Amino acid sequence: MSEYLITAAITVFLFMLMVFVLALLLKDNSIVDIFWGLGFIVVAFVSLYPFNSLDAKKILVNLLILVWGLRLSMHIFKRNHGKGEDFRYANWRRTWKYFIPRSFLQVFMLQGFFMLIISWPVLHINSNNSIEFGMLDIAGILIFLTGFLFEAISDYQMVVFKKDTANKGKLITTGLWKYTRHPNYFGEALLWWGIWLMALPVVDGIYTILSPIVITILLRYISGVPMLEKKYEGRADWEAYKAITPVFVPFIKK
Repeated sequence: MSEYLITAAITVFLFMLMVFVLALLLKDNSIVDIFWGLGFIVVAFVSLYPFNSLDAKKILVNLLILVWGLRLSMHIFKRNHGKGEDFRYANWRRTWKYFIPRSFLQVFMLQGFFMLIISWPVLHINSNNSIEFGMLDIAGILIFLTGFLFEAISDYQMVVFKKDTANKGKLITTGLWKYTRHPNYFGEALLWWGIWLMALPVVDGIYTILSPIVITILLRYISGVPMLEKKYEGRADWEAYKAITPVFVPFIKK
């Protein structure tokens, strides 16, 4: 294993351990979602050391991660503030035997493991000699920005929709939510494909493709779409919306 991955693994472990202790004190495991974006910022900036190797590409990539991570964490904090533990984590609290050790491993350390894998392209860029900007970098930036806008705009549209009391109990089917049932998840997956394209020109950067593959599979098939859609199963308005709206990628129903 490359030395930079070992350093990153130690950083992620210590960071998630801190979040776990805080969650114990607050009795709220869902705070891990708030710290998700912040964790990427921490591990990215730690991997930049020593800072005398900075160049334009590294600065740009880390600024992109900084903006994305801060926006995501602030959004989740505002969304969850004062509402108690998220229903998914609350359900695990009620049903899991040996809740504390299982939470440590299955929530915090598992998310830390995925954080390490998903951040790999950023770590690879930060820890190797960059080359001059090329077409892949430009394409990567454009894809990242498209994904970021999908995530940020759809989150904002959801906030506005929920603030209107007339929409209580209703599903949002307008804006970006008209084109995919999960525009925020699609946007997050897409932006990591953009980061990977920027890592691709770096020596051995092709191997970091594991990052966008993992985040896409997680959001589409494991922790994102399936868990959220299960909540709405059986509702007539949901089934009608589901019948005409692509699940993940806009305009692609199957």
